[in-house]
Amino acid sequence: MSFISVFDVLGPNMIGPSSSHTAGAAVIGFLAQKMIGGALENVEFTLYGSFARTYRGHGTDRALLGGIMGFSTDDTRICDSFQIARERGLKFSFYVNEEETEIHPNTVDIRMVSVNGREMTVRGESLGGGKVRIVRINQVEVDFTGEYSAVIVIHQDRPGVAAHITKALSDRNVNIAFMRLYREVKGCTAYTIVESDDRLPENITEKLRENRHVHDVMIVQP
Repeated sequence: MSFISVFDVLGPNMIGPSSSHTAGAAVIGFLAQKMIGGALENVEFTLYGSFARTYRGHGTDRALLGGIMGFSTDDTRICDSFQIARERGLKFSFYVNEEETEIHPNTVDIRMVSVNGREMTVRGESLGGGKVRIVRINQVEVDFTGEYSAVIVIHQDRPGVAAHITKALSDRNVNIAFMRLYREVKGCTAYTIVESDDRLPENITEKLRENRHVHDVMIVQP
């Protein structure tokens, strides 16, 4: 028998009518901007399924944009996220994809371009009750929830990289809760995602980058 938390029944503190369409959308946006890091210049949202059909009425668009700007699910600024984004000089657009149907009904692709020209695309799913999953980063299938502190290491799929990652974390007394490796094909780009119960030290990024096969490191803290 699975355990159901009272928070799964009541849902999160939030702005908007739906934990799936507003709170979950805000969380996906919040996690996406944490992954790319730095100020954004342009963001494009592609909506699927139920998200695509009801995003205006349920405020999914405002919640996604608010999350991208770092607003939490109960931040009242979500209601004015369009105006705030324009004031900040953040370009944004929303697209509907009705062709792809073999997909979770509350799915969004977020394509981000930072002010320094960095690009990243993240796919997220809103599961209900404000819970989400990130299932794709730059066309690589992944799976993490953002409920734990996470470090995402983008690297070449080479021997010794995983050992380097675990040693760097162990040397800083980071307790690993989950560790998973995802890759496009053998020997090419891989994503190692490590989740921890504890907050990750910010200086872990520099240590992880010491391996020549590591391309990028992202820290995502709840």
